[in-house]
This record gives sequence, structure tokens and C-alpha cells, in this order.
Amino acid sequence: MLARVAENLYWMARYLERAEDTARLINAATMMLMDMPRGASFGWEDLLRVVGLDEDFHQHYDEASETAVMSFLIQDERNPSSIFACVRHARENTRTFREVLPRESWEWVNELYLYTSTHKSSALDRRKRIEVLTEIIRRRQAVVGLLSGTMSRDEAFQFMRLGRNIERADMTTRVLDVSYAINLPFQDSQYHDLIWMSVLQALSAHQMYRRHVSVHAKGHKVLAFLLNDIQFPRSVRHCLHEIQFALDELPGVEPMRRLQGMLNLVDGADYRVLAKNGLHEFCDDIQARLADLNTVIGETYFRAAHPQKMSQSLFNLV
Repeated sequence: MLARVAENLYWMARYLERAEDTARLINAATMMLMDMPRGASFGWEDLLRVVGLDEDFHQHYDEASETAVMSFLIQDERNPSSIFACVRHARENTRTFREVLPRESWEWVNELYLYTSTHKSSALDRRKRIEVLTEIIRRRQAVVGLLSGTMSRDEAFQFMRLGRNIERADMTTRVLDVSYAINLPFQDSQYHDLIWMSVLQALSAHQMYRRHVSVHAKGHKVLAFLLNDIQFPRSVRHCLHEIQFALDELPGVEPMRRLQGMLNLVDGADYRVLAKNGLHEFCDDIQARLADLNTVIGETYFRAAHPQKMSQSLFNLV
């Protein structure tokens, strides 16, 4: 497969996943806002740091208010990781390489783009936000279902699999880390449990967590489930195994070596300790390792596409 085609498929999958997961992260923050007790505050500046976009944000906005942050994350095309910008980039990549993908995929991605374009401003209203973003999530999942159900498991599919799961693992850690932006005026396990419940719901993980772990959303149990449960498709460990399966079908040794370091990190984590202290730094570490893996994948598979300039933009690291 041509390096240029492989890279565009890889980034198409990343952009679609980033659009969905940014919507999930915003929904998690919105649900937490609704559940916060009196006296608690939500740090919008902290949320920007969680997604690694605080410096980019302040190039265009003076104050990190809810309206400004939501506009930046949802519709601002000056932010290449905004939901609308990601969908637009994915649409362009899909249009360019339609001959590699099922015919319907272009139509469905285009419909996702048209819906996002029409409704992006409505998502700034907190009362309408969850409804609009949930519909974006639903439409994006339909595209993934189409691709999974109709594509041969060839190199094209494996590069999309790589991109989707690298982005998903990264964004799962960022959704987990959104609890870092909540400032409670007192220590009350009831409200901490509500925060973890919001995280589970944002990742569509609540029912599977209740089925396999517990009816109570305790911090260390939620972390163990979302970081290290191999059977749940949005857990970091499951994503890393999907990356491993994709790399098994592709040449190259170095990407697999970098991946093994992350698997060891997730396996060795003490989730009881992380639930009390150090989660933000742990998530940062995983994100840095994923960014490093992204660079190695680019050097291994995509260098021929443009030897002087590597890959497209990733979330800035905190």
C-alpha cells in the first residue's frame, strides 16, 4: 500500500475517533456540572489542560469561560482538534480515497459532516448540548459499524484500526482525567462517586461496569475497569491489544517494542493509589507514550509520503 494512502486512512480513523471522544469528554464535563453540589466549581482552564489545548486556546481567547471553551472544543476551526474540524478533516480524507473504502462510507461521513455543520452552534447551549453531541456520537458509530462490517481485513483496515485505537486509548485517559477539573469544597465520597459515575456514562461503560464489577462507582474499581479490563472495548488495555493485533499484520519491530512498554505500565498500576493521588500524572504518561508511538508509526510506515515533514497534528501534551 502507498504510504500516502496508509497515512490518510490512519488519520481519517483518528479524526473520526477524536470527534466522537471529544463529544464524550464534553458530555462528561456537562453531566458533572449538573451533579455538582453547592460550593463546588469546575475548572475550565483545567479542562483545557486535560486535553492539552490550553496554549492554543489562549492564542484566540482571553478568558476560559464555559462558552468560550465549548466554542473552542466544538466548532472553532482554528482548533484542529475541535469536533467540527475533525469531522471536516475526516470527510476530506474519505473523499480523497473513496476507491479504498466501501461506497456508502463517503455518504455516511458526509451526512455526519452536514449534521455537525448545521448543529454545532446549538451544542453551545448547555440544555441542548448532550442531545446534539450524543447524535454526533451515534452517527460516527454508524460509520465505524459500516467499515467494520464491510471491509476486508487487509492493510487498509489495519491502518484504520491502528489510528482508531491509538486515539481511543488517548481520549479514554483524558475522559478519566476530567475529574481533575472538579474542585469540591469538602471531601464527600458520595460526590466523588457521582463524578466516577459521570465518567462511566460518558464512555458508555456504566452498564458493563455494573455487570462485571459493581453497582457502586468506586474510584479504584472504575480506574481498573477503564484502564485494564481487556474485554471492554474502550478500556486502555483493550485498545492496546487492538493496536498489537494490527501491528502483527504489518512489518516493523520498533512500534511493537514501544507498545510493550505501555502494556507493562498499565499492568503494573496500583489503582487504589491512583484513585487518591497521581491519576493526572499517570494519564499524562500514557498520553506521552501514545504520542511517541504515533511518531514511530509515522517514521516506520509513512515516511515515504513526505520525508521532510512527519504526520499531522496530535493533541499537545500537558
